[in-house]
Amino acid sequence: MAGAGGVLDRHLAGLASALLPYRQAADRIGGWGNELARRLAAGGRLLVAGNGGSAAEAQHLVTELVGKLRDDRQPLSAIALCADSSAVTAISNDYGYENMFARQVRAHGRADDILLLLSTSGRSTNLIRAAQAGREIGLRCWALTGPTPNPLAELCTDVIAVPSADPQVVQELHLVSAHVLCEYVDAALPGILGTTTGDVAEPLPGAAR
Repeated sequence: MAGAGGVLDRHLAGLASALLPYRQAADRIGGWGNELARRLAAGGRLLVAGNGGSAAEAQHLVTELVGKLRDDRQPLSAIALCADSSAVTAISNDYGYENMFARQVRAHGRADDILLLLSTSGRSTNLIRAAQAGREIGLRCWALTGPTPNPLAELCTDVIAVPSADPQVVQELHLVSAHVLCEYVDAALPGILGTTTGDVAEPLPGAAR
């Protein structure tokens, strides 16, 4: 039991040591939430991608937007580019694993849509190519990464970097970021749409594309 407690204590200590510097970096999430709410309310779309555990977090974020975080509201347009196994495997087979997100960005993205890329290292080639594709077609590119500098952060318009060398801690704080981002989106939407929480009858303007 002592050994198990030691593992837990070490993990929690690593998480605790990253919280204060993360809190300073995460101040930008409010701005992200307001910008994302405006874009989605105008009929835009959020594209999200990541590998491995970050892929699961990308899907989690999309679920909160298309479904709901807490209170009922209109569904919001968001796509996890890692979730369609047929597309991911076909594109990887035909165009290479490094292009599996970039090709989807070019297919689904429109100018001024938002592309959010999650990576503990910031060095995954398929995410770097997705950011390059997003920039070329006029998407706003954001990144959630581990420590900077890293190549993905340098390509993106804005980055929230978790200051920890432990990928587990990075992913845990990325999940916090996803939840807080959705909280800010939900808080901003009523003012943008002129609705109150729970108004879900009318579709977002321009949502069908």
